[in-house]
Amino acid sequence: MHARRALMYMPGHDRRKIEKAITLQVDTICMDIEDGVAANRKADARQGIAAALAELDFGRSEKLVRINPVQSGLAEADLEVVLPRRPDGIVVPKIQSAADVHWVEARLEQAERQHGWEAGSLLLIVLIETPLAVIRLNEICQSSERLQALIFGADDLAAWMQATRTPAAWEVFYARGAVALHAAAYGLQSIDMVKIDFNDTEGLRQEARMGAEMGYTGKQIIHPNQWPLTAEAFTPSPAQIEEAQRLLDSFDQESSQGRGAYAVDGRMVDMPLIRAARNVIDRANAAR
Repeated sequence: MHARRALMYMPGHDRRKIEKAITLQVDTICMDIEDGVAANRKADARQGIAAALAELDFGRSEKLVRINPVQSGLAEADLEVVLPRRPDGIVVPKIQSAADVHWVEARLEQAERQHGWEAGSLLLIVLIETPLAVIRLNEICQSSERLQALIFGADDLAAWMQATRTPAAWEVFYARGAVALHAAAYGLQSIDMVKIDFNDTEGLRQEARMGAEMGYTGKQIIHPNQWPLTAEAFTPSPAQIEEAQRLLDSFDQESSQGRGAYAVDGRMVDMPLIRAARNVIDRANAAR
C-alpha cells in the first residue's frame, strides 16, 4: 500500500498550487472540489483537476480527488468530469454510512468497465467527520475492498457536535482514537486531523508526534511548510530502525533456542514488542 505520511490538499482550480505540490514530492496530493473551493468555483475546480490529471506528471506523488459529499447533489458531476482522467482514487467527505461508500463505488466500477481499466484499480479513502460516521465505523470499514484509509476530520466533527475546538483537541479525543483503532482492526491506514494554523510549527510538531503515537500512519496538511515536519513525525528515525532491527535479530536467535520471552538491556522482550518492531521496519520500508 502506498505510504501516506502526508496527504496535502490543493484547491482544484489553482493550477499553480497543484504544480507546487508536485515539486515537493509529497506522498499524496489531494486535489479538492469540496471545502477548499467556493460554491461558484466548483465547475472550475472540476475542469482544473481534469486538466492537471491529463497534463501534469505527478512523479512519485499519489494523485487523489476529494469530491463533494454524496448528499450534496454535486458528487455525480464531480465524478463525471474527473474520473475519465483516471486519478489514483477518490476521497469521499462527510461519510454518514456504508451506503455512501457503495454509491461512490458503483460509479468507480462503471468507469473501470467503460474505459477498460483493471477492476478495483480506483481506490477509495473516506473522511470520518460526522457523528454518525464515528458511530458506524465498524460498517464503514467493511463497506468496500477498495477502501484503503480513514481520514479523521476533527474540525467538521467538532462543528457537528457543537463542541469548542481547542488546540489540545480533547473535545474530539474519543473519535480520534476510535478512527485509529478501527483502521488498525481492519488493516486500513489512518490519516490524522489538519493543523489549521500552518504557521504554528511547534504545535504541528507536537500534534503530528501525538498522532503517530496514537497509531496514525499519516496526517492531512494544507501548506507546503507542513510537509517536512509531518514526514519526519511519521517516518521512523535511524535510531528507532536500529533498535527495531536489533530486537528482531535477538528474537530470531532466542526463538531458535525455544525461548518465548527473554531479557534485553534489562527489559523483558515478548511478542507485543516484536510486533511493534516489525511495524517500525514496515513503516520505514514504505517511506523509502
